[in-house]
Amino acid sequence: MPEDWLAVTLRFALYLDLMVLFGVSLFSLYALGPTDPSSGVSRLYGRVLDASVLAGIVLSIWDVVAMAESMTGATRYSELTGHVFDMILTGTAVGAAWLVRIAVLATGLVMAIAWRRNARRRQIGLAASGAIALATLAWAGHGAMDEGLRGAFHLAIDMTHLLAAGMWVGALVAFVLLSSARRTGTPHTVQTLSRAASGFATIGTCIVAMLIATGVVNYVLVAGPTFDALFTAPYGWLLLGKLALFALMLLLAAGNRYRLSPRLAAAINAGDTAGAVKALHNSLRAEACLAMLILALVAWLGTLSPLPA
Repeated sequence: MPEDWLAVTLRFALYLDLMVLFGVSLFSLYALGPTDPSSGVSRLYGRVLDASVLAGIVLSIWDVVAMAESMTGATRYSELTGHVFDMILTGTAVGAAWLVRIAVLATGLVMAIAWRRNARRRQIGLAASGAIALATLAWAGHGAMDEGLRGAFHLAIDMTHLLAAGMWVGALVAFVLLSSARRTGTPHTVQTLSRAASGFATIGTCIVAMLIATGVVNYVLVAGPTFDALFTAPYGWLLLGKLALFALMLLLAAGNRYRLSPRLAAAINAGDTAGAVKALHNSLRAEACLAMLILALVAWLGTLSPLPA
């Protein structure tokens, strides 16, 4: 079990929150039609993004405070001094990444307020802020374990993996919201859901390819070109669990693409969409639950060494 549940929980919360910020804002750009920014769904996404950018700032502040407490061995937050935070933020790579994250999230919050009447510009700004903020989490994981050119390459692979995961997780959250019973009461919303589900096929394939390619490279960089770590260390056991959950997600995604999305399109033509929407929503919700479990494992993996204990 994790020795520091708070560190793992904060890591999980940051992964989820920043992936939602990046992925939902990006989904709003490529999935919603030109007339959709004024729709109820677009307004719902806007509220989710507002909450995400605020939560990202709060969680990041809590994370650095918890990090300072862990580094100093303090038993109470009141024992922490400004010198400790100065050392973390100006003397470590993870501290520099934290400063970048806070800066882009604060900028995203300002843009969300200033561009409230310009939905597309607002979504572009939040997607950019979410992407940079999410990428900074690479410095808090195994991507920061190397130095020099290898270290830069490892960080680039980690950041690409995070962004691809953010696109998938954010799209799942957006789809679950779009397909919920309260949101699919109008033909326009059902049409949007069908169009988005069909259009996500190519994007989803590219995301999966990116996740697999960067995942393989990342494993080689962390554990070496051997499978020993999969069977001799807690890191490997958790990684195998993550891969099993990922395989289940792929099965559900394939079912959505080849069975449930065509079923919804046919139901729209027939004029009876309730059953098709419910089936797609349930599948998307199950896929989202698996994604949450994977993120929990990833948060735990980031605190473990690939070497046997």
